[in-house]
Amino acid sequence: MRTASQRAPLILLSVAALAFAADSPTGFPFSDETLRYQVNWPSGLSLGEVNLTAHRSGDDWDLGRYHSINTAEQCSSEFERASRHGTRITNEKTTFDYEQGRASRVTKDGGKSEVTIGSCARDALAFLYFARRELGQGRVPPQQEVFFGASYSVRLEYTGEQTVTVAGKPAVSDRVVVSFRGPASNASFEIFFARDAARTPLLVRIPSNLGTIIMELVR
Repeated sequence: MRTASQRAPLILLSVAALAFAADSPTGFPFSDETLRYQVNWPSGLSLGEVNLTAHRSGDDWDLGRYHSINTAEQCSSEFERASRHGTRITNEKTTFDYEQGRASRVTKDGGKSEVTIGSCARDALAFLYFARRELGQGRVPPQQEVFFGASYSVRLEYTGEQTVTVAGKPAVSDRVVVSFRGPASNASFEIFFARDAARTPLLVRIPSNLGTIIMELVR
């Protein structure tokens, strides 16, 4: 039988394990998550809602409203997007073949295109979650090509701490400026990440011709 002095370290380890379990981080990449955002015009009128979901399936992640399947390193396997903006309808799928070194994109109307890829390519959703994981490790992702229909060169710049108002309450966040350049685009927008372990996106500010569009986390 163990003496009291022998049992003490075991008791302390058990208490520490319970404390860690109680404080275990939640959200991506630690657990499945669903985030809900309200999107507003500069006038304050609602543009609707956007939901981001992350579900782990084995070693892969199934992401989002747009459908993205990627590996534990957020290297894309498939990316599908279907959307409607007025009379414009988008419905397409991109498949990433690393053995052949190419990404093949097929649209609903039969259009096809291919681009050369390296050993790890990322669609827009996969890149967002990859960026969160990197920021959580104290790193800013390097500039890289990101796929969203076309290929875009995306660069992130960390600009420091900033307090923003989310759901009517102040929140300390990390401000990141996202700049992207594509076949017919050259723009930037801001993302404010919570200082939690999951680096939850709290607020997105997107400049437009009508002013700044706001995407705010409402959970």
